[in-house]
Amino acid sequence: MASVKMHPFRRNKPGVVDFTEEVQDDENIGEKLNKDALKRKARELLEIRKTFPVFQNRHEIMHHLRENQVSILIGETGSGKSTQVPQFLLDEVSEGGIAVTQPRRVAAINLATRVAQEHGCNLGDRVGYSVRFDNTTSKRTKLKYLTDGMLLRELMMHKDLRQYSVVVIDEAHERTVLTDLILGFLKSLINGPRPDLKIVVMSATLQAEKFSAFFDSAPILFVEGRKFQVSQYYLTAPCDDVVDSMIRCCCQINQGEQLGDILCFLPGQEEIDKAVAVMNRIAECVSETTKVPLMVAYPLYAALPPAQQAKVFLPLKGFKRKIVFSTNIAETSVTISGLRFVIDSGLRKVKVWRHQLGLATLLTVPISKASAMQRTGRAGRESEGKSYRLYRESDYSKLPEQTEPEIARSDVTAPVLMLKRYAVEDVVNWTWFENPGREALVLALQELYELQALDDAGKITARGEQMALLPLPPQMSAVLIAAGDQHCLSPVIDILACLSVDNFLLNPAPELRDEVNERRVELCRAGRKHGDLIMMKELYDTAIQFKNAQERAEWCQKLCVSQRALKNIIKVREQLRVYCKYQESEQQETLDIPKVLKCFLSGFRKNTAIGMPDRSYRTVLTGEPIGVHPSSLLFRDRNCPAILYTEYVFTTRGYARNVSRVELSWLQGEVAKRHI
Repeated sequence: MASVKMHPFRRNKPGVVDFTEEVQDDENIGEKLNKDALKRKARELLEIRKTFPVFQNRHEIMHHLRENQVSILIGETGSGKSTQVPQFLLDEVSEGGIAVTQPRRVAAINLATRVAQEHGCNLGDRVGYSVRFDNTTSKRTKLKYLTDGMLLRELMMHKDLRQYSVVVIDEAHERTVLTDLILGFLKSLINGPRPDLKIVVMSATLQAEKFSAFFDSAPILFVEGRKFQVSQYYLTAPCDDVVDSMIRCCCQINQGEQLGDILCFLPGQEEIDKAVAVMNRIAECVSETTKVPLMVAYPLYAALPPAQQAKVFLPLKGFKRKIVFSTNIAETSVTISGLRFVIDSGLRKVKVWRHQLGLATLLTVPISKASAMQRTGRAGRESEGKSYRLYRESDYSKLPEQTEPEIARSDVTAPVLMLKRYAVEDVVNWTWFENPGREALVLALQELYELQALDDAGKITARGEQMALLPLPPQMSAVLIAAGDQHCLSPVIDILACLSVDNFLLNPAPELRDEVNERRVELCRAGRKHGDLIMMKELYDTAIQFKNAQERAEWCQKLCVSQRALKNIIKVREQLRVYCKYQESEQQETLDIPKVLKCFLSGFRKNTAIGMPDRSYRTVLTGEPIGVHPSSLLFRDRNCPAILYTEYVFTTRGYARNVSRVELSWLQGEVAKRHI
């Protein structure tokens, strides 16, 4: 089976884009091991595989999958469904490939790596993975783990998915927008051009009836997991600082409990990085003073590079205890051996789309009871464990039963563009697993029309075709295409790469905020006038000039720039250049800032606000008041005629983030351009 790697932005001549496919070369895929070593490792892992309930019920499960076109498999945490069922299918299926979708790239990478070891092959041979900006598949790959988004991109390229004979939707209970979208596409396929396609929907929680009903009463198979008793503990009073409370709880467990690692759930990357820094700073002192195991802290979140993620799965040698600080990525998607204790903040971060404002707000909100139970269950995978919830028992009783589906609170512009690319005319009455509602769909269609992805009749345009295949949100895709037209790809790619990673610019501690901002202002002379997008370009250009790693680290610390994000930016930047078939020789000598910002205006024209006489700002779309976030270089500049921003956050009021200065004449030009 050939794997597809898209390079959708080849410039043949100005303004012309060419879409191509490329099969990744079979060589240089990961670390190659000899066959004897692979077989030896596979034999060792087979003994572990035999302990999984799914493996023990292999014949019954496979009989069930053979007899039904669509199967709903409910496997409790610890059942082994994510690693074993795909391997059963790999041994069974003779023609066509097997796709296994995951909501998160971390899970796709780790599962593929593990399954390749269990199957006795190198990663990228019979088993591989494909995630955004990273592909380890080859012509020999038959079992592919991939994110929901990557499968959707393959659907855009090959509408009937003929390259696969089985599609497995794993972690379906997470109900991401993309998962819901894939379920709708798969139902259309089996009722149309692919009656031979087999579908397996796997979930860790009991939402089986909803999946079954969607696929016309598809049969349900339930497999119990391995689980041990987990004792629950609650706080008697609410905590003010969740990171501080979690650190204290870790220290208490380390002093009073037998060996066993600790998994800590925090809402986001910022809290995790803070907790890891504090823990690793105090751990040695605590260990020496009280003669307890040395606590070694590791972060785990989606933006973490694969090499850093892999560290959490490795056992520690000596008198040490592993402390993993994670987002909800560790609820079901990944399994870490050696865990005995869970500390749960009871919080998660979600992006909520406000349809009326056309803006996304990042909020920290309580989890659901289902999530709380999933988190608790991680402590009971291998032996009896303990779960410490950093909230009161009365607070638990107030939590919602289930996490709301993402599509109910998300912008559906990208999914609607995919549907249009797939030639779906009536998006309102399409086979949605859960319809996002007429208002959300109409606003998405309107946004795509404004981005020139749709014409007056609602048909996808050539520009829309390009946008649908780029690995970026529609707004950023529009910016990239505009940059190709305006011959300023290089700086725009750099800025888009900065925007595509999490937390490139870190929030300094309150007492250091003014000092850090002054350093940024002093360094970023163009950003001082034109705003944060140009500042990102200047910071990136400065950072990559450091040849000495120590000097770069010191510079990043002074400017509150994430070294980890910087490495990801370099990787994303190179991948975008590959997508664009961009040649270094095309680089311009000087940075044309107005041209660059006009490109961003073509994608984010709705995210603009006009300066008022009282030096406040009101959004162009709705007239809502909005402030410039204190982290912006333009926070103190009250003389901007208008601003453009890529993010909106709401605390006590609405704030614009990643803010740039734009001229009123540019806004008028965009309006005129759209109505020509």
